[in-house]
Amino acid sequence: DLRGGAKTRRKAGGRTASLGSLDVKKEKKTATGRKAVGATKEKKTATGDMAQKYKDILPLTRIYLTMVGVVTLLGFVLGEELAQGLLALDPIRTIYGMELWRPVTAACFFGPPSISWLMSGYYLFQYGSQLERAYGSAQFLIFIMGQIGLLSIMSVLLGQPFFANSVLTAMLHILSRSFPTQKAKWLIFDVPYWSLPYGLMATDCLQAQNPMAAVPHLMGILSGHFYFFHKFIWTKMGGADWLEAPAFLSRRLDPNTKDDARRSIDEAIRKRKKGQGRKLGGK
Repeated sequence: DLRGGAKTRRKAGGRTASLGSLDVKKEKKTATGRKAVGATKEKKTATGDMAQKYKDILPLTRIYLTMVGVVTLLGFVLGEELAQGLLALDPIRTIYGMELWRPVTAACFFGPPSISWLMSGYYLFQYGSQLERAYGSAQFLIFIMGQIGLLSIMSVLLGQPFFANSVLTAMLHILSRSFPTQKAKWLIFDVPYWSLPYGLMATDCLQAQNPMAAVPHLMGILSGHFYFFHKFIWTKMGGADWLEAPAFLSRRLDPNTKDDARRSIDEAIRKRKKGQGRKLGGK
């Protein structure tokens, strides 16, 4: 019925359209009347789109991000006091109590959910993806394992229960030393890439209003430089590359990746300008 009591007539055999049917597109068909291939596509939902983006993250970076999420959720459920007791690095309980998860959880805990936690997760995705894409998953795993070992020792000596921010700074330090003169954005300034780790350290000190906030970043710079020196500088001086990923690990984690693509940053750092010599008997 229309307003005022008037009625509309329907033609015999006519079709009525509902609001939902107006959005349905007609299927494309071929000349024979069959449904065309790829004529209709299901609309991606927001959840499906996020799941696809999650799957597109490089494998080890995805695992690291997942562990950060799990540890953060566990810390949120347990509360601050219980989380400190269960997740923090404790050398006595790690060695004598066989609580071997503590170095890993100490490398994955960025604190309770907050804006700072969200930014740390974004930086982990960004820097981790760049390193894994440049070196390959196998070499990235060696890097992460080395950082956890070094930073665990340094954290015990300096009394730091967690060192996730130190791992983040170590990643940034490797990238900044790889391209030291490249321009990068820090806050609203264009700065050389080599200064970014120190800019991140200064930002955290200003936010915390405490100079002790620089300690995790200094630990990350030292541990990152240890890796950088022995991986690139020491090998250029003729030393052995004892940090290279084993062949079986490379075959397992990087089966379809070529060496020149996997080591793009490595090649850029080790590139030397060599003069062209004369051929024997040449003029």
